[in-house]
Amino acid sequence: MRVLFQDEARFGRISDHRRCWAPLPERPISGQQVIREYTYAFAAVSPEDGRLSSLVLPWVDANTMSIFLAHTAVEFAGDYCIMILDGAGWHHAHDVRIPPRMRLVFLPPYSPELNPAEMLWEHVRENYFGNRVFSSLDQVAAQLCHALRSMDGQPETIRSMTAFDWIKTLPLTAV
Repeated sequence: MRVLFQDEARFGRISDHRRCWAPLPERPISGQQVIREYTYAFAAVSPEDGRLSSLVLPWVDANTMSIFLAHTAVEFAGDYCIMILDGAGWHHAHDVRIPPRMRLVFLPPYSPELNPAEMLWEHVRENYFGNRVFSSLDQVAAQLCHALRSMDGQPETIRSMTAFDWIKTLPLTAV
């Protein structure tokens, strides 16, 4: 049995200003844009070993959620997965197709601090999107794919961000 935490996030062409360093007396310069075009990243993380399943999709709804669940079931093919997620509308939709070796468990409403998958998005925004301007939505998607592939190759980093102390007390896992 494997415990996974799932979340999705929106990334787009609106600038994400972050602190940065520049030698004195220079001032850092970063571009700015507000273009309302978005793509979405879905991710499920296993805090036990830092494994990650992710997809970049053009929108969020019951169908894309079903695609992501099927993808995650293939990624963790040998395991029965308990996926813990928030209560977004598309998570509860009647037409969401849940794979046979997966069970969805919902977090309490308005409690993003309980979902360790949220930490992934902060890491991606800080390290891959901060102070950047993208000339197209395709560039945003390419950068997002690059970030998720890079993180997939760093299970210890993922584990350090997501293995919350309270997760270690769950009787379902040996985190």
